[in-house]
Amino acid sequence: MFKILILAGGYSNEREISLITAKSVIEELKKIRKYKLLLTEPDGNFIKKLRKFKPSLVLNLLHGRYGEDGYIQSILESEKVKYTHSGVLSSALAIDKEISKKMFIKNKILTPPYIKFTFKNNFNFKNLKIKVQKKLKFPAVLKPINEGSSVGVYITHKKNFFQNLMKLEKFKEILIEKYIPGREIQAAILGNKKLGIIELKPKRKFYDYKAKYSASAKTEHIIPVNLKRKNFNKVNSIAMKAHRLLKCRGVSRSDFRYYNNKFYLLELNTQPGMTSLSLVPEIAKYNKISFIELIEEIMKDASINK
Repeated sequence: MFKILILAGGYSNEREISLITAKSVIEELKKIRKYKLLLTEPDGNFIKKLRKFKPSLVLNLLHGRYGEDGYIQSILESEKVKYTHSGVLSSALAIDKEISKKMFIKNKILTPPYIKFTFKNNFNFKNLKIKVQKKLKFPAVLKPINEGSSVGVYITHKKNFFQNLMKLEKFKEILIEKYIPGREIQAAILGNKKLGIIELKPKRKFYDYKAKYSASAKTEHIIPVNLKRKNFNKVNSIAMKAHRLLKCRGVSRSDFRYYNNKFYLLELNTQPGMTSLSLVPEIAKYNKISFIELIEEIMKDASINK
């Protein structure tokens, strides 16, 4: 019997989403009797459980820091066990928004300009505000360098810049990014396949944490996306280019803003959510790939590449 150890929960701000993802995936896998499943958290007993269970594969459903930043991947590599999604370096590069943006820029992938800001004692707020206005203009986007699911992301104006900035002081380092208006387009890649795209129309200011994971937020999901064939192919190709550039494995989802006939890549997610409201399963379903088929494709990719 094929044994799958499912890693979920963890210590990041996305712990709850990871557990919901795991619940959705386990429900699907239980429908197929060929799998023996063990759900565990990456706690102090994790290595002991891993060695005792001796899984054929680790299905990594962690989100955020310690789960998709190369940390848990390095542990799994040292244990010489196959695992899903991207490897150590790819995960570390993708979650670091500054490094990944530098790579996108170097490889001619359009991404919003930004300023990196480090909180220090008695920093000069007036000079920072002038710098943001001069280089990026307001409104601007504030975001932590290495968080996912839009945790700690704010669209800020001149008037509330200081108030929003100080909400992120606990993160120590942040990006201040040029705000790009326009349409929100997400593109998914599965292995070497362009899985497809979806458009989002949030009722909120943007596709933030609540819009992603709360049905009450009433975000409109549009598929098929109303784009000319040329632009449809273009955004899929950019997503594939970013996926290959970071040497990602399994599934990835790239988040874009489409404005003035240009696609701006905001970030790439190496472990997108797999809940009932998640985008990758929805894109897959539209392309006649069931949820269980999607999960098995992700596991198959891990088996081939590890």
